[in-house]
Amino acid sequence: MAYATAEAQQQLLDALAAATEDIGLALGALGDAYELLDDASADQLEEGLFGAVQAAYGRAKRTHTEFADRHDLPRGTFETPSPGAPSRGVKGFLDQAVGAVARADGALAGLQDSMMPVEVGDPDLRAGMAEVRRQLGEVAGQAREFVRRLGR
Repeated sequence: MAYATAEAQQQLLDALAAATEDIGLALGALGDAYELLDDASADQLEEGLFGAVQAAYGRAKRTHTEFADRHDLPRGTFETPSPGAPSRGVKGFLDQAVGAVARADGALAGLQDSMMPVEVGDPDLRAGMAEVRRQLGEVAGQAREFVRRLGR
């Protein structure tokens, strides 16, 4: 299916913005979990999860901005999510983060499978999306491992 170039570019940008917002939500949830942990557990969370999600968020925002600039499209603005209710607890925040990462990864996979990035002819966009997916790839497993160790 052929897409009109400008329409495809805007659809890609919008979909990338939505995935980036989900990654930002995950980052916020991990930050909320961090605040509820003791120092040792917080360090483990930062090392095992926060760093990967933070790197993916930065890469997604950069990919979005660079794509928008290359194609004279409006840049998105990405707000830091507001803190969640502490009563959700560490596991609740981790579940929220994993769910948001899964949504973002699924959206990016759908874009890659759609062939729109190829039809638009933007190798930097394709590379950026692939890198974000790589950075997010271990988050769910790391979260499960963190929760398993947390109970010890």
